[in-house]
This record gives sequence, C-alpha cells and structure tokens, in this order.
Amino acid sequence: MARIAHVDDHETVRIGFSSLLADQDDLDLIASHATVAQLVPIFGEIDLVVLDLRLSDGSTLVDNLELLVGAGVPVLALTGADNLVDLRVATRAGVLGVVRKTDSRDVIISAVRLAARGESIVTTEWAAAIDSDPQLPSAGLSPKEQQVLALYASGEKSVTVAHRTGLSTNTVSEYVRRIRTKYAIAGRPAHTKIDLYKRAVQDGILPSPE
Repeated sequence: MARIAHVDDHETVRIGFSSLLADQDDLDLIASHATVAQLVPIFGEIDLVVLDLRLSDGSTLVDNLELLVGAGVPVLALTGADNLVDLRVATRAGVLGVVRKTDSRDVIISAVRLAARGESIVTTEWAAAIDSDPQLPSAGLSPKEQQVLALYASGEKSVTVAHRTGLSTNTVSEYVRRIRTKYAIAGRPAHTKIDLYKRAVQDGILPSPE
C-alpha cells in the first residue's frame, strides 16, 4: 500500500483527487492539504506527494520543491497550468513527472501508481520542458535515476547496481531504459554505455576523468 499525500489550494480539487483514489486498493491517501508546510510533521510516513505547482499561501515553487525533495520525499506534479518556467523548475528539482488535472482518470491514477514506485512519468509537456531548457543539467533525471546512472555508467554490472540500490535487476534495466529515453528526448542520445558515461560526466553525475 503506497501512502500518498496531496497538496492543492483548491478544496474541490482535493475532494476530486480523493475520489480518484478511493477505490484503489494499492493507493492510500493519508493526507490532503492546502500547503506543503502542513505535511512536514508526517514527511517520514509519505511515499509520494502529489503537488500542485502553484499555491496561494505565499510559498514559491522552488521553496516547496526544495523542502520536499530535500527531505527525500518523492514528488509528482499535478497541474492545470501551462507555464513552461514552472515545468522547468519542477524538472530541475527532480520531480518524477508532470501530469495535468485535465488528463483522464486512468492517466492520473496510473501516473500516481508509477511515481509511488519511484518510476518517472515522461509526458509530452515534460519532454518539451526538458528539450527547450538549455540550463537543465541532467535531462531531468530523478535522484534514483542519477544513482543508477552513476553506478551503471561507471562500469558496474546490472546485478551489482541492483544490490547497491536496493532494486531488482529487472528494475535496474527499466531505469537504464528510461534514462536513455530522457537523454534522447533532450536531444542528447546515449545509445551505448560509453555514451551514458559521457552524459553522466557532462551533467556532473560522475567526476571528469583525470
């Protein structure tokens, strides 16, 4: 059972999101608030925060993402806005994906389920934000993806990466596939392990060789 928290400053949206998860046996909505600050006491109990990118409590998107990601709380952005700057900020901060409030019920639930497992959700909007941002340092890789990339691109075998990250070998392979996809979306293809090593060095995930 994945423990989900939802942050949105509109009560009707929070009610609607709660109804989406009501009949999902593997997703438990344990908190629903208008601000990120209200979640601080239960950060350790949360597997995923579904966050609206624009809140009206005076907080900034950067502050909210730094608070959540800095505490190791995974984030999925659920937004109704079409603001490319916000999408770039969210991507740089390491959110697992961005979905729209106007997306279908099945799309939103699927995104929440995948993100709760630590998987990234690559959408058209998110890909566009990655592709058009010259300052993005790592093609929007999540912290876990960066960890997998650092180990795999350093020459470790998948079984070793799995052992050191606490993932299964199959999950490591899926992570590597998603990493390649993100770099391809960003216009920086990484078809080989050497290419992945180069990207990791370029993005500061691995140190430059002597």
